Amino acid sequence: MTSFFPLDQMRTLLAVVDEGTFDAAAAALHVTPSAVSQRVKALEQGTGRVLLLRTKPVRPTESGEVVLRLARQLVQLERDARAELGVAGEPATVPIAVNADSLATWFLPALTRVPEGICFELHREDEERTTRLLREGVVMAAVTSSAEAVQGCSVSALGRMRYLPVASPDFVARWLDRPFRRVIGDVPVVVFDRHDELQDKFARTLRRPGAGPARHYVPASEGYVDAVIAGLGWGLVPAAQAGPRLASGALVLLEPGRTMDVPLYWQQWKLHSPALSATARAVTAAAKDALVPPKPRDRPALRLSSLDT
Repeated sequence: MTSFFPLDQMRTLLAVVDEGTFDAAAAALHVTPSAVSQRVKALEQGTGRVLLLRTKPVRPTESGEVVLRLARQLVQLERDARAELGVAGEPATVPIAVNADSLATWFLPALTRVPEGICFELHREDEERTTRLLREGVVMAAVTSSAEAVQGCSVSALGRMRYLPVASPDFVARWLDRPFRRVIGDVPVVVFDRHDELQDKFARTLRRPGAGPARHYVPASEGYVDAVIAGLGWGLVPAAQAGPRLASGALVLLEPGRTMDVPLYWQQWKLHSPALSATARAVTAAAKDALVPPKPRDRPALRLSSLDT
């Protein structure tokens, strides 16, 4: 394997994908762009596959995703071995994909539970699309809404992120002359981005076809809450963010007793890595404290015990 996948070539492939261009990879590796190009070509010749699309930024091909996952695993194993041997080297870095609402509420405190000496590279992505980064080999773990394990990964239920339907008092005074459930399809709504279907799903729980066509797109968790407080529209806000604003009167609950729960899962590579295992334990413990407990139907086929295998 070492002759087929030389570590220097694998590191170079990682650098090109992570940095986005051959020139940036060369700067990160302290070599010439020509050396980077030669190493990638040698790896492609050795595998007999085109591994990279020479776009800006560079993107891995389907074959490249396979080699990229292996490259990241080999580099991580090398770092773990150095740490266990007490040999100086780069600190263990765990790349993780996480959705914006988790990042803004419970996830960062979770990382403070991880022992010192482990670094993180966080990729903010919608919880329904974080698994794409796992498949591409960009990250080693992800907070996702998918219970179906990505090939080569284990999965466990973290809990449910609870959302509350809220709006500002000014919005209520201006738009809600009738019960909210009767006008939900006619009033402005704030959504995260064009992939966000949460508000439409909530409307269907009220037996309405969906939220209204007047939509404001605010793709940032704190910015989303600010937009709802400003009165641009109603929205579904994580309970952890909505609670203090409801208490202060900045927000009003639109459907008391009605919530929207999104199951969240932790997926990670099946890789025996102390850094990855320590991160999984910390995230799982923090989720238990911060999220609504998962329901029996949320449980995936692979249980939590698989995280340390």
